[in-house]
Amino acid sequence: MATKYIISSILGAFAVAYVSDLLIAEKKIFGGTTPHTVSNKEWWEETDKKFQAWPRTAGPPVVMNPISRQNFIVKSSSES
Repeated sequence: MATKYIISSILGAFAVAYVSDLLIAEKKIFGGTTPHTVSNKEWWEETDKKFQAWPRTAGPPVVMNPISRQNFIVKSSSES
């Protein structure tokens, strides 16, 4: 019985969130416009080119989980 209320309230919350997002972001009920830097595809491509052209100042890429790479040597207990 309680699951009926929980599921319906979750679905209702998602519906309210969707409608609120649609009204505020897409319909712009509070006014405003979409910035030129967001709506212009050419601007985005040029910005991406600029970021890709910057020299890399960091070291080599870091492996987040080196154990999963299995690139280490495991000695058996008989070799010690």
